Amino acid sequence: MAKISAFEDLEVWKEAVRIGVEIYRLADLSPLKHDYKSRDQIIGAAISISNNIAEGFEYNNNKVFIKYLHYAKGSAGEVRSQLAILVAAGRVNNEDYEKLKSDLSGLSSKIKSFINYLKAFNQKKK
Repeated sequence: MAKISAFEDLEVWKEAVRIGVEIYRLADLSPLKHDYKSRDQIIGAAISISNNIAEGFEYNNNKVFIKYLHYAKGSAGEVRSQLAILVAAGRVNNEDYEKLKSDLSGLSSKIKSFINYLKAFNQKKK
């Protein structure tokens, strides 16, 4: 893997941003756009995915970065959970739910693979 010099070059960050933008789009649709608490909560959780990736990267320390990648992965799970509740409550349609659930599961998997890569890299350095 080539050395990455900015978090904006990370595929997991780009994917997290894309999903965050999609959550914003979804939050602007009725009836979710009028459910301010749920809207704010899901947007906050969605943008925390990319924000945690960026923040962890900026520490320039793989151990700390891995911790923040775990936080990002946890936020992806939180968004999936919120979406499940919102679809059951009729605030999000099933098509959007299934697409975002798949995207978030895929991102979680990519983040986990990246964590494993960084852990292996750290072991090789010892």
